[in-house]
Amino acid sequence: MDNISTWENLSGKTTAKKLGSLGITSDAKIDIRMLDEIRCTYGIEIYLFFEEDLARTRTLQSVLSEFDIIPEYGRPYIRIDSFLRFTRENDPSFEQTMRDFPLMIEIVTIGEMQSPNNGTTVRYITGLMPFLDELDVDADPAR
Repeated sequence: MDNISTWENLSGKTTAKKLGSLGITSDAKIDIRMLDEIRCTYGIEIYLFFEEDLARTRTLQSVLSEFDIIPEYGRPYIRIDSFLRFTRENDPSFEQTMRDFPLMIEIVTIGEMQSPNNGTTVRYITGLMPFLDELDVDADPAR
C-alpha cells in the first residue's frame, strides 16, 4: 500500500487529527523509533530540534530557510532519517541502547507547508530532542 492511500485511511480530516489518531499530538513524548515508522509509512517529514527556543518560537519554514546554507550536521535541527542513519553508522550498540533506553522525542508542532521545490503540500512534525541531563542512563533498562 502506498503512502497516499495509507494516509487517506487514517481517521480525521486534518494532518493533526490524522496523526492524533496514531497518538501523535503536541506535547506528547514519542519513541524515536515509532516516529521513524510513521515517517516511512505515511511520508511525513520529521525534524528533530536541539534548541528548545528555536523549536517553540519559530516556524519550520523560517528555520529551514535561515539554516539552509549551513551543512546538515552543523544545524540546530536534523531530519529524523539523517539522525538515525548517522547514529546507526557510528554506534554499533545504538539499536540495543534504544531497546534498553528509548529515546523519547517531545512533539512540538504538527503541520503542513508548501514545498519550495514543487509547491506540493508537505506534512511535517517537529520534535524536541531531550537534553542530556534529562536522559536517565542509570535507570534499569526497559523490559
